Amino acid sequence: QVRLVESGGGLVQAGGSLRLSCRASGSFFSINAMGWYCQAPGKQRELVAAITSGGSTNYADSVKGRFTISRDNALNTVFLQMNSLKPEDTAVYYCNADVTRLNNLDYKYWGQGTQVTVSS
Repeated sequence: QVRLVESGGGLVQAGGSLRLSCRASGSFFSINAMGWYCQAPGKQRELVAAITSGGSTNYADSVKGRFTISRDNALNTVFLQMNSLKPEDTAVYYCNADVTRLNNLDYKYWGQGTQVTVSS
């Protein structure tokens, strides 16, 4: 089994910063793309940022220039640095990983979610 554990959420004032972390553990051959999604109340879960194993990134238009995704492959960890936070960034943030397991099959895993609340 593969487990994703997130940390770093919380309450921050508008204009502030938070850094989310997500570490993968378990039995697997490799971690491919990793990403962060967010889900606000009453809305669908949507992509915030993603990063490939080689370091290529893509971002939602709403966070470009404010958020930075990075990863430490040796630690099986992905980070999301969130700067200049806005009230509309308030959501539960979920970590996602595409993992190749030891049976050479690919699986998608999700973390449990971490709440980010930005006050105005």
